[in-house]
Amino acid sequence: MSDQFKSQLMASNKLPQHIAIILDGNGRWAQRQGKRRVMGHKAGVDRVREVVKVTSELQIKSLTIFAFSSENWQRPADEVSLLMELFFTVLSREVNKLNRNNVKLKIIGDISRFSEKLQKKIAKAEEKTAQNTGLMLNVAANYGGRWDITQACQKLANQVALGEILASDITEDAISEHICTAHLPPLDLMIRTGGDCRISNFLLWQAAYTELHFTDTLWPDFDERELHNILAGFADIERRFGCTGEQISAPTKEK
Repeated sequence: MSDQFKSQLMASNKLPQHIAIILDGNGRWAQRQGKRRVMGHKAGVDRVREVVKVTSELQIKSLTIFAFSSENWQRPADEVSLLMELFFTVLSREVNKLNRNNVKLKIIGDISRFSEKLQKKIAKAEEKTAQNTGLMLNVAANYGGRWDITQACQKLANQVALGEILASDITEDAISEHICTAHLPPLDLMIRTGGDCRISNFLLWQAAYTELHFTDTLWPDFDERELHNILAGFADIERRFGCTGEQISAPTKEK
């Protein structure tokens, strides 16, 4: 990214403050090269590193990546096992670099299904970066949007059962306060690589007014230039949130 282009994007004041990415196409990328699918996942780690660098430089507040869905357990057992090993290795290798760059790491999802060894590694990585104030990097692992909404509702239902709140207190705002991304800015932009035009049970609650971008590019081929183009396109979008274009463009009247 040229410094001039970076400056233009930042000066536009229209950058998304929370980006989510579905990292699709790793396995197909490897297969097209005659390699094992896991090699595509390894190549995809380099792209994650690059995107983290770019979003940090642009002072974007939050980046959420879909690393492993709750449905991915259905994949071949050897691939799942290798993915778990890769997740552990990446956490071990990258956490010091993230910490040096003031990136705060958070794993979102139901990590109880992971091995005790991996759960401990996750806890240590989160603890190490907990005080950082730069980019919030959220890795969705064993995550599903329906699960997220369900667990939020279960927490609220438990509060009702204990007499702490009334059923009428279960509002949209209350649910939003209990989903996994409650600590993050609203989701502005969701990108999916790999050619499929669906969000695959990712951040369902959060995506209500999210701008969606689908690209045919396989994740290991996704580069800084393509991300720049997507961000430039986002800056040109008129986001209305249910209002009319005239309402959005009308000057604010001073009281």
